[in-house]
Amino acid sequence: MISVIIPSYNEEANIGACLESLCRQTVNRDEYEIIVVDGNSKDATREIASRYADLVFIQTSKKVGGARNDGVMRSKGDIVATTDADCIIPPDWVERIGRDFSSDTDMVQLYGPVYPIEGGVKNHVYLALANTFSRLGYYSRTLYYTLGCNTAFRRDAFLAAGMYHCIDAGDDLEIARRMRKIGRVKFDNHLRVGFSMRRYQQFGTLKSLYEWIYIVLHGGESDKCNYTKREYK
Repeated sequence: MISVIIPSYNEEANIGACLESLCRQTVNRDEYEIIVVDGNSKDATREIASRYADLVFIQTSKKVGGARNDGVMRSKGDIVATTDADCIIPPDWVERIGRDFSSDTDMVQLYGPVYPIEGGVKNHVYLALANTFSRLGYYSRTLYYTLGCNTAFRRDAFLAAGMYHCIDAGDDLEIARRMRKIGRVKFDNHLRVGFSMRRYQQFGTLKSLYEWIYIVLHGGESDKCNYTKREYK
């Protein structure tokens, strides 16, 4: 059993497409569960999610990392995977996650690259650079640039590591450092997820990147930047 955890907040325009893609996987539907952890949305997010997910509930912990932790605590799978409510999941995603963990018993965390859902040369260039950065960090063993929208854990190792820290930014980088102390963290170049560039288009890629870096360098939280406090279209 693989448990897929999806945090959400006011995602009525996007979560249906995300969950439909998760329901069209190459493995049988009874081999994985879908859990949506909602931040008390004011729109129809939970109603839409309930048409597809096995479990939908309102989070009790803070921030996105806390929502993922809440989902893991109510999951049934030995493997827990996380993605975002505005992502599109390729049909072989769940199958590939299961195969990778089965073939490497020392692996405790798995992650992969992303590609833009929206068109445009600029979006493809930005994510190509981000994926290159991720690959260089992995193969040089200097930085594990994991993304919460495309990562998976061995559940017992995730719990042993202390789960996600509930911070504004950089929680995916931070947890990878702790997971490395327990076992192998692996990058699978074929484990791809469709990533929405809407927030970067709305607020500016360079500004969003600057704010993310600033928050990470200040321990994951800052009152100066609004990187995770905005309302997205």
